[in-house]
Amino acid sequence: MNLVTVNVDTIRIGHPLPFSLRDESGVLLAAKGYVVDNRDELELMVGRRTNLFIDVTESESHHRAYVGKLHTLVREDRPLGQIAESQFSSLELASSRDTTGTGEPDWLDLQVQAHAMLRDSNPASFRDRLDRLQAQLSRHARLNPDGTLFALIHLSSSEVQLYSATHAMLVSVMCSLAAREVLKWPAEMEATLCSAALTMNIGMTELQDRLAVQKEPPSPEQRRQIDQHALRSVRLLEQLGVNDSCWLEAVLDHHTKTPGPLAGRGQSQRMARLIQRADMFAARLAPRASRPPELPATAMQASYFDENRQIDEAGAALIKAVGIYSPGSFVRLATNEIAVVIKRGANTTTPRVAILINRAGMPTGELIVRDTSQRDFRIVTSVAERDVKVKINLQRLLVLTKAPASDRLWQGQGR
Repeated sequence: MNLVTVNVDTIRIGHPLPFSLRDESGVLLAAKGYVVDNRDELELMVGRRTNLFIDVTESESHHRAYVGKLHTLVREDRPLGQIAESQFSSLELASSRDTTGTGEPDWLDLQVQAHAMLRDSNPASFRDRLDRLQAQLSRHARLNPDGTLFALIHLSSSEVQLYSATHAMLVSVMCSLAAREVLKWPAEMEATLCSAALTMNIGMTELQDRLAVQKEPPSPEQRRQIDQHALRSVRLLEQLGVNDSCWLEAVLDHHTKTPGPLAGRGQSQRMARLIQRADMFAARLAPRASRPPELPATAMQASYFDENRQIDEAGAALIKAVGIYSPGSFVRLATNEIAVVIKRGANTTTPRVAILINRAGMPTGELIVRDTSQRDFRIVTSVAERDVKVKINLQRLLVLTKAPASDRLWQGQGR
């Protein structure tokens, strides 16, 4: 990553950013499209820094915005002195986003929305951002649960950027599916659960993103922040206007290790246990600069057994909802073909998959869908994402997650 400086004074309040803002070490502070709502929020983001930075690969859009603003000033017949003194103040030229959630999901945009929500310190805008994001996730998870899981698991296991945002969305969707499809919890309880899952780590959002790209082990101070983040998250949520006791208690206890059945627990404690199991899975799935991710099947199985090595009720519910071989993960078939899981199957071990690499070890020219419940196409093992030497075209594969159950071919060059 090659960073270039952007002066803090050039950031326009109330307008979307046309590029991501980073600190001097490259850690993401605000994603492209993020809106800085007020000066206090900007000062909180900046801290003691005098400069912010952008990746040089994004500097072209920065230059285009600047040039566009100069052209506007010329057309308006502004004085030459004013034009000469103009800085990169054209951040308002960034394209606006459709955040209505009525069309096909834009997962990169949803990452940006989640990132903005988790860093929002303004009670007036926080709840609106959270409700808008949660409504979109809920809609997509109901209309196409396989596609939603595919996108979030693929993003979680293949990149470290916007880690805290992607992690929160994945945990929320997994908990939602388990609560609705397996545990049969009421809709109101499911909604509170999803809110808690999205905000469980709000007290350490910036630290989470930093640790994802940090090669060294956490420092003693970072470890202290990790240990205290649940309480800090609750206090921050209260400052942001959250007063739902179940929501706050679920966040407070989402790292508490409490093995045993869910029956007999209060609502908040049942939520906390389900979040804890999903959080464990998503954390193991995600790569770090310091280590590779675990296989999704391995991460899921770790959530299946509790601290006493007994079957965990919450973990079992997650596996039933998501599958041992979850959408977005990679597998090797009995045919020696390598495939990506696109749809959950009749049981947790027999999903439908799309072939990426044929039995000769070559990328396929067309995506062939297999039903792994058939003996000839059974799954023999999971495959790590880093061992699949084929570039994934997320949008093309998401089409297959909505395909009919019958076998079909997807004609096309991209994979």
